[in-house]
Amino acid sequence: MSLSAEINKRRTFGIISHPDAGKTTLTEKLLLFGGAIQIAGAVKSNKIKKAATSDFMEIERQRGISVATSVMAFDYKDLKINILDTPGHEDFAEDTYRTLTAVDSVIVVIDVAKGVEPQTEKLVAVCRRRNTPVIVFVNKLDREGKDAFDLLDEIEKKLGLNVTPLSWPIGMGQRFKGVYSIYEKNLILFNPHGKQEEEETIQITDLKDPRLDKEVTQAAADTLREEVEVIKGLYPDFDQEYYLAGELSPVFFGSAVNNFGVRELLDCFVEVAPAPLARETEERVIEPDENVFSGFIFKIHANMDPNHRDRIAFLRICSGVFERNTNYLHVRQARKLKFSNPTSFMADKKTVIDEAYPGDVIGLYDSGNFKIGDSLTSGEVLHFKGIPSFSPEQFRYVNNADPLKTKQLAKGLDQLMDEGVAQLFSRELDGRKIIGTVGALQFDVIQYRLEHEYGAKVSYEPVVLNRACWISGDDKAINELISRRRKDIAKDKDGKLVFLAESAWALKMAQDNHPEVQFHFSSEF
Repeated sequence: MSLSAEINKRRTFGIISHPDAGKTTLTEKLLLFGGAIQIAGAVKSNKIKKAATSDFMEIERQRGISVATSVMAFDYKDLKINILDTPGHEDFAEDTYRTLTAVDSVIVVIDVAKGVEPQTEKLVAVCRRRNTPVIVFVNKLDREGKDAFDLLDEIEKKLGLNVTPLSWPIGMGQRFKGVYSIYEKNLILFNPHGKQEEEETIQITDLKDPRLDKEVTQAAADTLREEVEVIKGLYPDFDQEYYLAGELSPVFFGSAVNNFGVRELLDCFVEVAPAPLARETEERVIEPDENVFSGFIFKIHANMDPNHRDRIAFLRICSGVFERNTNYLHVRQARKLKFSNPTSFMADKKTVIDEAYPGDVIGLYDSGNFKIGDSLTSGEVLHFKGIPSFSPEQFRYVNNADPLKTKQLAKGLDQLMDEGVAQLFSRELDGRKIIGTVGALQFDVIQYRLEHEYGAKVSYEPVVLNRACWISGDDKAINELISRRRKDIAKDKDGKLVFLAESAWALKMAQDNHPEVQFHFSSEF
């Protein structure tokens, strides 16, 4: 099969939501449609049996949340679907932000009762900045929730999306009869017993059809007719071109736990969602159908098998064909590497693959060569854009609680920081190490993993900090800031200068007093 044919077969997307909206349940149901359930080694998905386990995952089981991105793939209607199921918990948002750089579109899951929640707003804002095509799935229609029109208004206002419903609920909770597919002109009846292996679908192209009254009662049918008329007047017709440009978002309604409304979502998705898209680098735009290979690392997971201390780097292929046992240029290290056992997360097991194509996500066993954002190419020097580290919002001094394990601590911190779970800063004034995270739960994860995976123990000590900002500017301006605010200056793991602001007021004062210095809330500037 030609390269272009392989590219057109692929759909790579992420699923995002606030915790408990039903994201992982939806992922599971999509996998069931493809007849394949697979987890990337120890990476967690709540209801799907893991291919491997590690002590670290005890935290996930204890807390009942996903803390790492799962990579799964399956075949459906002659297409290869790659799903990246992301953590919903805000304390692990950085992993999700970076994962969004590796997808071509997203499905946003919203709980019908809770509506649009804060974490969803943050994640969709990232998608909008990148013009990523978005499909919305309103979940849990078998429970009482918000009025569908009110919910669409909330989605438009809070998420900034222009929406168009492609399915519409008939009732809700105890009164839930099913959904009418505006896209397929079908009536899909709901089976309340949670089986829903075979949905009862009735072709109704005209809502005046008397069969509608018979199937859902006259009152429900009349309400549906009225609401669909309102939809036609309020919302634009679906236009694939606008959707692909990130300017129009289709909305579907269903109940993932009952496997209801999922097929309609998936069938529309595979029809309209984009094949692998072009990617920007600092040097040029990379088209997927170029013959030369290129890709970037968007995630690293250390100790997937604690017995072997292995790390897997997740590579998104952007152009050309990746081939096993072929030398590729590691751009940052300026040296060639080849991989004897690249892994695909496919079907019911991890498998070593011989080749992979644009849109695919593969795992590369890594002995410490990779960092997040690294490029791998056939030889061209490329630096992919849009894979930032965000400014942490919580900080603690990290102290070595076992001086005999200093080497183990250094190695553990080094590897865990490479994963991007947190950021490590060293104060210029006294060399003290400070860990910065997006959320407090990360400190527990780091402490647990250092002890159980590296044999090192740490204790934390409070430090009063509001934000960490990367700084840039000409040497004179930077040196003046350093000389006046030396106690607030640190370096990150890569040696970049960082300003540690004790408060929002201190940050504003620094910005006002040093106008020629730029303060950045993301490391990519």
